[in-house]
Amino acid sequence: MNDTPETLAALRAEYRRLRQSLARIGYISQGSVQQRSVAASGRSGYQWTRKVAQKTVSVALSEAQFEAMQEAVANERALWKIIQAMERVSRGIIFRSAPDTRRRKRLSKKVLGLN
Repeated sequence: MNDTPETLAALRAEYRRLRQSLARIGYISQGSVQQRSVAASGRSGYQWTRKVAQKTVSVALSEAQFEAMQEAVANERALWKIIQAMERVSRGIIFRSAPDTRRRKRLSKKVLGLN
């Protein structure tokens, strides 16, 4: 891929921005949290659910734990979005800056995962 130095500089700046956003992520946790109501289950409360060895594990939570876990689960989902963006930007930098092999036709953005 032959691109301008400005394109490469913009990609590197985007990668730096993504790295900085990683540093701002707080606690993380897999799974999901629910606020159960009396009408739905016969009892109320908070619950954290996750998969362990192909099995669903549920844990009852206090209100404070529910709020903290809710934020941790949201942080984990944000983390994966940032990592996916970092992968895409990394591929853009690599394919624009490293010497390329000779090809009969150019690689598409879809093939490179740059969409």
